Amino acid sequence: MNKTKLQWEKLFSEDRERKTKLSYEIRNAFECDYDRIVGSSSVRRLQDKAQVFPLQENDFTRTRLTHSMEVSAIARSLGKQVGRELENRDKFKREDTEKLEALLQTTGLVHDLGNPPFGHYGEKAIGKWFEKYFMEKGLKKDQKQEEKPLRTLNLHHWLCLKKDQKQKEKPEIDITKEQMREFEHFDGNVQNIRILTKLQAMNDRYGANFTYATLAGIIKYPWAANDGKKKYGYYESEEKIIENMYNATGLERGIRHPAVYLMEAADDITYIGDDIEDGVKKGYIDIDTEYERLKKRYKSQQKNFFISCDNYFEQINEKMSKSDQLNAKARYFRNTIQGYLINKAKEEFLNNYECIMSGDYGNVALLERDSNMKSFIGELKGITGRNCFGCREVLALELVGHKVITGLLDILVPAVLRKDCNYEDTKQYEGKIANIISSNYIYIAKQDYNYESKDDPMDEKTRKLEELSDYEKIHLVVDFVSGMTDSYAMNLYQELMGIKLPYQ
Repeated sequence: MNKTKLQWEKLFSEDRERKTKLSYEIRNAFECDYDRIVGSSSVRRLQDKAQVFPLQENDFTRTRLTHSMEVSAIARSLGKQVGRELENRDKFKREDTEKLEALLQTTGLVHDLGNPPFGHYGEKAIGKWFEKYFMEKGLKKDQKQEEKPLRTLNLHHWLCLKKDQKQKEKPEIDITKEQMREFEHFDGNVQNIRILTKLQAMNDRYGANFTYATLAGIIKYPWAANDGKKKYGYYESEEKIIENMYNATGLERGIRHPAVYLMEAADDITYIGDDIEDGVKKGYIDIDTEYERLKKRYKSQQKNFFISCDNYFEQINEKMSKSDQLNAKARYFRNTIQGYLINKAKEEFLNNYECIMSGDYGNVALLERDSNMKSFIGELKGITGRNCFGCREVLALELVGHKVITGLLDILVPAVLRKDCNYEDTKQYEGKIANIISSNYIYIAKQDYNYESKDDPMDEKTRKLEELSDYEKIHLVVDFVSGMTDSYAMNLYQELMGIKLPYQ
């Protein structure tokens, strides 16, 4: 049993890293967060980042932007429904419901900002590249290898051999095991926090300068990479900000903000229905076959859902042509399953409200705590998995994405880690590479976040690129590559490889 008792007064913390002074503001703080990010470059770039199908020329299949907009809407709706019920239980005031709605609308919109080009496959490509790179640089050893005894050597030879061995073992890159794990297990959710707190530069080094409550509402895994878990919530570079967030919101390491459960559910609900509809439109999913398979297994458990679908499907079978039926059924199936799951998520949250507010619910998704519902959700996700993720189009584009991302990292990482070079000299190779990287990322990388002016929070202390640690230099490259759109990454790779001329 956790001793923590969460309080909404703190969970709705309006404090920010850089304090803001508003003489009059009709919006609540979380509406302000939404308004300051909705028109940002980070959000706009989502329109050219893949949801399931990368580099699409048609305008029907969803991108990360349209997906995020839908998640935002469903999250807001969940917030309203939960908030109104908590009002009935005298746990909330109306203004609390409005805050929860706005907070979830914002977190739903920004939850995928950190996703790299080519979606989840892009995440894996980045992680695998660094795992191989660190191994090649001698930073990771085979745990099975043991040092062999050197008893047969005389003292002089033994000392010479140890000296030579020490020189060989001296790493080329100065980075800790915990820092390496961050890149080997790259996760867009973690990059998201870095974007919002630093990279989405507005006027200074504080990024979007979101409220601590909004930041907390995004972190699905509230612990750092050095906890040793495969999934983690934030980088070492943002740990100080996260500690400030914990203090402001009353949260502790390992305990989620209650709004995270609702945002996570909204994400699952959105992509389950949307990916199936996109798959039907692309011709990869036979909705009739998949629906019958689903009904055969789950009709007794999810009776109301299947009754609703059966009645509608019978009507359109009589009124529409076969080709029109498929798209109409996919639309109705999406709308119905999303409405059904929204209600289930709301019920699960409210039924376990005290457990959530005590910090004891854990990191289980709302729709996966019940074994029957978890199985149903798994089967719904499997429809897309079976029919779309293994199709030739997706596999071919994933291979392209792997080639592009690994190719860019091959060029960029060794260049920025090169010692004794002047990055500002564009006559040098390293200077040319540094000049390619976005000036915004360069500006953030140069900031000394250990420097704080007591008199002016806008005062800054900057460094030269050469003065950055290897950890910071790698972050610079990962910030740049993960922030690219699918098309930009493809074009830049072709230009750097000499496949096409710049600006063609």
